[in-house]
Amino acid sequence: MTTVGLVASTRPLSRGTHTPHHELGQHAAWYVVAGVITTGAQSALFLMLQPPVGSQVANLMAIALTTVANTEFHRRVTFAGRPSEAGKRHLQDFLTFLFYAGYGSIVLASLDAVVGNPSAWMQTVVLFAASGVGGAIRFVVLRWWVFAARH
Repeated sequence: MTTVGLVASTRPLSRGTHTPHHELGQHAAWYVVAGVITTGAQSALFLMLQPPVGSQVANLMAIALTTVANTEFHRRVTFAGRPSEAGKRHLQDFLTFLFYAGYGSIVLASLDAVVGNPSAWMQTVVLFAASGVGGAIRFVVLRWWVFAARH
């Protein structure tokens, strides 16, 4: 290896140049930040809405209020620079809402069946944990379908 090759290969990447590994790590880090913020917002909304409307409706409302903002964050920050079609993003918003609405409803119904009359805090903790599992699935969908790299 020549000295020029060594210098070129050890030089830090410029801001606009990313290896696939570096890009994946960056995407994952921003995704986690957005996920924690969004799940925190969903949890707060759920806790505020649960007493007057019940757990199932509160969950649906919290998801509806945070899904679009979360996807927009991913478009502008997490996957910035990766092109995506508006139609694909809107479909992803809709599918995300359906997934989390169904998934959250099943989680809450299962908790009711096991615990009987769980507190709002217990429901919130269980929904928060379930969001982590659903979030991992969503990351894969976002990275490799909605914001897929184009070669």
